[in-house]
Amino acid sequence: MLVQLQVRQFAIVKDLNIELKAGMTAITGETGAGKSIALDALGLCLGDRAEASMVRPGAEKAEISAVFDIRNNLLAQQWLQEHELEVDDNHDCILRRTLSKEGRSKGYINGAPAPISLLKGLAPLLVNIHGQHEHQLLSQPDHQLRLLDHYADHSSLLQTVRKHWREWQQLRKEKKQIMERSEHLSARQQLIRYQVKELQEFNLQEGEFTQIETDHQRLAHASTLRDESAFAINCMFDGEHNNAFSLVQTVIERLSEQTSVDASLQPVVDLLAEAGVQIEEAVRELRHYHDDIDVDSEELVQLEKRMTSAIQLAKKHQISAEQLPELRQQLEAELAEIEQCSDKAEHLDEALIEAKQAFITAANSLSQSRIKSATKLAKNITDSMQQLNMKAAQFKVSVDSSIEHASTLGIDHVLFNVSTNPGQPLQPLQKVASGGELSRISLAIQVITAHRANTPTLMFDEVDVGVSGPTAATVGSLLRRLGETNQVICVTHLPQVAAKAHQQMRVEKTHRKNSTETIMVPVQGDERIIEVARLLGGDEVSEKALANAQELLAS
Repeated sequence: MLVQLQVRQFAIVKDLNIELKAGMTAITGETGAGKSIALDALGLCLGDRAEASMVRPGAEKAEISAVFDIRNNLLAQQWLQEHELEVDDNHDCILRRTLSKEGRSKGYINGAPAPISLLKGLAPLLVNIHGQHEHQLLSQPDHQLRLLDHYADHSSLLQTVRKHWREWQQLRKEKKQIMERSEHLSARQQLIRYQVKELQEFNLQEGEFTQIETDHQRLAHASTLRDESAFAINCMFDGEHNNAFSLVQTVIERLSEQTSVDASLQPVVDLLAEAGVQIEEAVRELRHYHDDIDVDSEELVQLEKRMTSAIQLAKKHQISAEQLPELRQQLEAELAEIEQCSDKAEHLDEALIEAKQAFITAANSLSQSRIKSATKLAKNITDSMQQLNMKAAQFKVSVDSSIEHASTLGIDHVLFNVSTNPGQPLQPLQKVASGGELSRISLAIQVITAHRANTPTLMFDEVDVGVSGPTAATVGSLLRRLGETNQVICVTHLPQVAAKAHQQMRVEKTHRKNSTETIMVPVQGDERIIEVARLLGGDEVSEKALANAQELLAS
């Protein structure tokens, strides 16, 4: 529960430090005094949107801190542990928010910096705030669905439905993308299939064109190569006169004879001997080369045809002939991808059917839970409406289940129907109820759904607007009863409601020269009698008002 709220330099609050207790606390004060200022400040601490205008004029920054005792709040303790935000030995959870005059805000949880998303994530486990304009949301079907789900408390079913909805929609998205891509590529598919077939039939292998060029070059010059190799063999070895090998041998013989005169000639003789060996080896290789040369005009013609075809095919695709094998691989891969689209679409159809059925199954379970809870909620609201001086009122929650309503929230369309007068048929809430009736119905729903909440602290911001007389006393009794199990903080202008509170606080606005300040002080004993009397009769507190106030407090 909320045990302390400290507000500095926020709006018209300069410095406010209040301590709160269990049970029902009523916050009262004259109109315009700023009774809701504490709730607004707390909302900022819980992650509400911050604006630079919230900083008190003349101040550098606003600062709000709220201390919650969570020793009995296991959900909040677990959340803090999961996010590694330690709690002190007193089991206090401290939220703090600062806001500079430039509009920059920072959040803290137990002293650790925390993004606003974390404040918003923790907030529902600590406080549930019911605003004075909540009845305006009551006519919206989406809000009616949220209220029913809140009352039913079937969060696990909602999570399951959301999970299957996301899976189903993801598969639908994939199917759509595949179909769009398939349509886009269908025209290209025929072209690619023709190109692949042409490349496959030509079947040029990796490196083949380079080899064709080499072989063509050799065959085209075969005669010249044979003649030149024969001439080389003759010059080096076969010539009758002055061939290279014979000359080298002659030089070796003559220099060898001179090594006995000068031994330094021996290295030269050795080099010439090696040269002779090299000449013999070269001649052997040339003989093989000469014998292997085949002047095959038919093979030359075939090579020329294949080379010409390769060049023409490459020119068609605007690439070099050497790149044809790579192009073939690319086009074959693209064609396979296109053809796989239809196969994948077929597999996705099966997965889509399964995902849709899983969603429908989960949604039907959620629908059954809603229908069951709708009956209980309608009965409780009917009883509360009758207590709130709508004696003939009847309330019904209809749940229309259809796949046409499919969304992340299931397949249900929820509608609140009401009859406020005898003989009047049940009709949609927004078409029947007047402003005052709508306020009372909203209050009844908020009190009933609050009973089902796990949130320890409930705040009501003038939710009793449009209520008076005996009905106001009933509202006070409802809130006090709620305060027996939850901490209830209620901003009210009704004496009958304030008198039912376990404790009361008064909001005052003071003016000093050019500044205005709002303060909040606890009201006890005789001061509380006077405050309730002021709510009854205005600033002039009469003896009769005091007596009425004393009677209200005593009841």
